[in-house]
Amino acid sequence: MNITEKEFGQGAVLYRLENDNGYKLDVTNLGARIVAFYVPTRNGIKNIVLGFDSAEEYLQKDTYIGATIGRVAGRIKDGNFVIEGKPYHTTQNEKGNTLHGGPNNFETKLWLAETKQNLHEANVTFTYTSLDDEQGFPGNLDVKVTYTLTNDNVWQVEYEAKSDIATLFNPTNHVYFNLTGDVTQNVGEHTLQLASEKFAVVDADTLATGEVRSVAGTPFDFRRGEKVAQVFDTDYEQNTLVGGLDHPFFLEKAEPQAVLVSPAEDIKVELLTDEPSVVIFTAQFDPLPEMHGQKLAYHGGLTLETQVSPGALEHGFGDIILPAHKTFKSQTSFKVTTH
Repeated sequence: MNITEKEFGQGAVLYRLENDNGYKLDVTNLGARIVAFYVPTRNGIKNIVLGFDSAEEYLQKDTYIGATIGRVAGRIKDGNFVIEGKPYHTTQNEKGNTLHGGPNNFETKLWLAETKQNLHEANVTFTYTSLDDEQGFPGNLDVKVTYTLTNDNVWQVEYEAKSDIATLFNPTNHVYFNLTGDVTQNVGEHTLQLASEKFAVVDADTLATGEVRSVAGTPFDFRRGEKVAQVFDTDYEQNTLVGGLDHPFFLEKAEPQAVLVSPAEDIKVELLTDEPSVVIFTAQFDPLPEMHGQKLAYHGGLTLETQVSPGALEHGFGDIILPAHKTFKSQTSFKVTTH
């Protein structure tokens, strides 16, 4: 195991975690984000996640890619919520709603970092304190995010947080996978298997409507493993509404809960989480950003954002209230197998 550091621009630092098998995980304290994940395959070394080459590019092009998202991932309708009978209003930054905790949030902050390693794993722990009333959220919230790379080729994300006042907390990592290693190729030929029988229906503003729909008989059924293109190739109303996938899927108890396989079948990513849902977004960006000197393909990435489903506040999909002085903990892991 090895850890190296270098400047990443804008005061940020890039940390490379490398295991004994040649897997290299690049992360930065700008937004406590994953920047790159290089894996060796029979077809050469591939970077299997989307990212940019400098902090400046993230700040100019897309601050969410690969970042830690918080305090609340997804959308809070009208920026309004109530805790213990007290109403709160958060900063609105998308169509009158609060997206991903509001503007210039976790994803743009320079987090403190601490590295550790032993014979079996290397990790970086990022910490940040979100002050009371930041973006309208109550409580001084201490957040810790730890990225670990193991010699078993597992990338693990652990969250820990505590607030002095009851608040909302529902973080995620906004990773985008493209297992071809080529940002000009879309993810349609990836095979996705998902232990999910139901998904949350969204409206034109990508807000959960409250309806929970069975995947059976829809192009959102990935229980047996299907090409992602089955979503793109239909005129199913939930697909056409958002231009692909941008939906929460409720996870069943399974190991793993999701499997993503590259078109060449040389890379497999297995997801395991203690979170109840995963949001899958297929990168239907407009405009499409340039990445590593090439324009990202439409549907050029696929997220596996583990979290409590958006709509939790409005529709009871789960509890995202963090009581005062109670410690929040959550963990998601991605095991990578290559050939």
